[in-house]
Amino acid sequence: MERICKILIVDDEVLVRQGIKHYLDWEAHGFRIVGEASNGREGLEAIERLQPHIVLTDIVMPVMEGEEFTRLIKKNHPGIEVVVLSSYGEFDYVRSTFQNGVADYILKPKLETQELLRVLQNTAKRIPSIRYTGEGLGQGPDAETLLEKLASGYEADEVAPPDVLGELFPHESFVLVGRLRPARRKAVGAAASTDESGQPLAERLRQALTPDAPLAAPYGPVRVYAMPVAASGAATGSEAALIGLQAGCREALVAALQRHASAEAEFAASQASPAASPPEGGANESGRAEISRGEALRPAFWAAGEAFASLRELSASYRNMRELLELRFFFPDRVLMLPEELPLASEPLPAFDLRRFTEEIKREHFNEAFRDLRQYAAKMADDHRSTAVGLKSFLGNIVFNLITLLGNMEYDASDLDEAKYGFFREIEDAEDAPSAVRLLEHFIRRAEAKVAERTDQPGGANMKKLLAYIDEHYAEALSLTGLGKHFHFNPSYLSSYFTAHNKEGFSEYLNKIRVAKAEELLRDGGLSISEISGQVGYSDPGYFTKVFKKQTGFSPSQYRRQHPAGR
Repeated sequence: MERICKILIVDDEVLVRQGIKHYLDWEAHGFRIVGEASNGREGLEAIERLQPHIVLTDIVMPVMEGEEFTRLIKKNHPGIEVVVLSSYGEFDYVRSTFQNGVADYILKPKLETQELLRVLQNTAKRIPSIRYTGEGLGQGPDAETLLEKLASGYEADEVAPPDVLGELFPHESFVLVGRLRPARRKAVGAAASTDESGQPLAERLRQALTPDAPLAAPYGPVRVYAMPVAASGAATGSEAALIGLQAGCREALVAALQRHASAEAEFAASQASPAASPPEGGANESGRAEISRGEALRPAFWAAGEAFASLRELSASYRNMRELLELRFFFPDRVLMLPEELPLASEPLPAFDLRRFTEEIKREHFNEAFRDLRQYAAKMADDHRSTAVGLKSFLGNIVFNLITLLGNMEYDASDLDEAKYGFFREIEDAEDAPSAVRLLEHFIRRAEAKVAERTDQPGGANMKKLLAYIDEHYAEALSLTGLGKHFHFNPSYLSSYFTAHNKEGFSEYLNKIRVAKAEELLRDGGLSISEISGQVGYSDPGYFTKVFKKQTGFSPSQYRRQHPAGR
């Protein structure tokens, strides 16, 4: 029977979590902080992995509040005790949690060391699965506690004497390994769940790196240490482990990790249901790319840092490893990220010229404005230094600004304005840079449609300008690309716009105008058919004859005979 009481802290305020963790020497009082989470949904995931005895939770949190959180804990894990943290104005919430069976509550404004310790001790004594005495085990610091402190920035000599560290970590070299667990996505709108096994990272590595493992490599004897979830859980689903090994063996270790990560990804792919084809445009009405109607298991993403010889370097190495894990956003097809494989540094991407973009929109030079926007977003998505937060923030700001601009210019953007929060959510939820850029592309297409709606009223000024230009320049080498440049429209948009608001498409209309002019010249009788062909815009008389006959039912020569000059 256990004597140490394990505690999970769930609070959306990181300073509160850190403050509780460092209130006192928990081990000396028979407690161990085994993990932390920032909301109820993360807390439920952590409970499955960590099996705490007590959950210390805030009552008001994003994503999943404490009331629902405690209800689910008592429903699915009745043996876990829950202690609630609350503010003065949250008594109704607290009362509802007591109905779900919470053990006690503490007011945050009165959160003091001795009061918190008293509540937790009283709660621990009621747990039948542990023999809580209120005292530590007297065995000295454990490896996990020391690693948490070192990863948090404590100096090595502050956490333990050198001989203790040397005894617990007797290795020539260390490598930090991180992993973002895969997420199985169900039908659209369903919540994601963790991968099928839920096996902790340290245990996976111990199995993969043992001498008799199929994926083993000649890296000498190794030992795997689980990094505390409180340190490694920087992002939802992330884990970390420290590997101690002989000096000079990192390369062989990385090769084994690559084989293991690739095999894991292949297995994940084999378990995924066939994906449904996305709809035209790649996104639904709110902008989100459609997900398979079945299930798709996204592979885990691994990272391995540089080797280091002293635990004094653990804090810096841990920060670097976390940064590597965050790069899955920019490298979604990778299964293992190494610092030496990052692209070479280039010139930083300059800030987007929002002033120029705004001026182009106001002048209705939409083609140029959207071209520049597309190009810049693509460059951001290709530069991992942009950061996921930076790219998402940029896209959100562009969506907001463009909707505002179109509204101010009296375009009917009311449906875009109503859907903007959906766009913001989808951008925030984008799992990788290519997905985020596809969301932008879908939004731009909807904005182009808004432009088309306005320019497309029957007899509208823009349509009159287009038709007048064609009537005046029919003899020139006209094309949608040329017209698009002249009127500042995307050529593909101009084609659909022209067809939607005219009886004929662009080519048909141009041919009709040219044939009508050719009929006039044929009736005049002063020019040869070859000369007429050139004057109405056809460089090939044979093609002119073909078009003319299709339009009138006669060849040019037959038409001339039917309509001699002077009649």
